[in-house]
Amino acid sequence: MVSAGQWATGPWAPADNVFVSEASSSSGLSSVANQPTVGVLALQGDVREHLAAVESCGARGIGVRRVSELESVDGLVIPGGESTTMSRLLTVFDLLEPLRARLKAGMPAYGSCAGMILLASEILDTRPDAEHLNGLDITVRRNAFGRQVDSFEADLDFAGIDGGPVRAVFIRAPWVEQAGAGVDVLARVPEGPAEGHIVAVRQDDVLATSFHPEVTGDLRVHRLFVDMVRGN
Repeated sequence: MVSAGQWATGPWAPADNVFVSEASSSSGLSSVANQPTVGVLALQGDVREHLAAVESCGARGIGVRRVSELESVDGLVIPGGESTTMSRLLTVFDLLEPLRARLKAGMPAYGSCAGMILLASEILDTRPDAEHLNGLDITVRRNAFGRQVDSFEADLDFAGIDGGPVRAVFIRAPWVEQAGAGVDVLARVPEGPAEGHIVAVRQDDVLATSFHPEVTGDLRVHRLFVDMVRGN
């Protein structure tokens, strides 16, 4: 297993400046209500892109890979990556139980792709020892759309987001097999072999998408989440 020390010094470790970007450190924190602090779990995935997106929506963004950083945020983005690797790293960095506790206490969270998988209450086609956060009453299927060569884009009608369809980029993405009674379904695949499958959900202050909004330049999903954090 990768140790925390190996991860922190290895080639996959984010640069130090990923944790508080120049934009957040220079802008100043006016108030929690006006500029909430939104963390991005910085173990794997598009950390910089998510930080840039939440800051463009008016939040102060910080990377999170320590319990002290997790405790300092008003909401958390869990980016894409490889879900079983991310679950192991949560354990290595002693973040698994503190993150579960903060979710249970009502911290807003947004998971994209692997983040959706980690937030689920049940995961199909995963390792038997894989951990998850149980933050959403959903059953997800990993790599539901196939291999990376089968990745694709689609325009989605997204409930709660104005301004026309949301362009969604799916990369070895999951989908939601089943959503509990308290879960709002926000978007489904509109056509093709996967037509009708659920790819965006919300339950209270937890949001998840199968796709990667951070790669398109469309800030509407991140703006929705930052507004959720402000309203919490």
